[in-house]
Amino acid sequence: MGATGPSIPSSRQAEVWRRLAEVNDPELDEPVTEMGFIERVEVGTDGGVDVDFRLPTYWCSPNFAFLMLDGVRKALDALSWGPAYRVKLHDHMFADEVNRGIEAGRSFGDIFAGLAADQDIGALRETFRMKAFKRRQEAVLVGLRAQGLTDREILDMDLKALDVVRFGSGEAERQKPRYRDALLERFPARRPADPAFITWEGGRIPDVALGAYLAELRGVRINMEFNGALCRGLQRTRYKEVEMIDGEPTLVDFILDRVPERAAPGA
Repeated sequence: MGATGPSIPSSRQAEVWRRLAEVNDPELDEPVTEMGFIERVEVGTDGGVDVDFRLPTYWCSPNFAFLMLDGVRKALDALSWGPAYRVKLHDHMFADEVNRGIEAGRSFGDIFAGLAADQDIGALRETFRMKAFKRRQEAVLVGLRAQGLTDREILDMDLKALDVVRFGSGEAERQKPRYRDALLERFPARRPADPAFITWEGGRIPDVALGAYLAELRGVRINMEFNGALCRGLQRTRYKEVEMIDGEPTLVDFILDRVPERAAPGA
């Protein structure tokens, strides 16, 4: 019987995917793994990790790309065995700059400094955190209303009481732990006896105003869901064969679901 090479623990592959699942598209508040942005993960026999990353559009904002790639970097830095890793961005207008920068050991901030200098990345990150907070909070509030609780009962609920609530399946159950994470990230000194539902600014929500407050949150969710549907649609149509001009895809190929005509054999 011939000798076999060293095996790769399946637990390492699973840990990589678990860490990457914690990285969200900042605009949509959905894991990059569920959005299909992680195209390939490979753990080598030496423990090194290769990740291929592809965004839904060739023109995706470098700011958004930075936030996601920075999240991927942090996820890989947190792996239990501390591996060397390679992250490669594919089919993006700044892919060459990003990949050369990574290979040279530059930080993502340095790579994008000249590409996104007109945007405050910290402020952008905070804006997306706020939207995620509101979207997650809305799902939990709507779920509690669906259970028959009055607005006053909901808004008098403390964090300890929220922890024992069970929604079964559905969006409220999925978003409850995510909302809790967002709340404690925003207000790390929050205690179990503190109100579970407050505004992004930290104020109380009057029970008589919950309906109007939910209308505001609904607007945030609808905007994010629209962007998500657009993103998924672009992603579905992107990777067909497209017409190239000067080595770049044309925008019309991402707007219209058409395949360029092929020349007949022998033409």
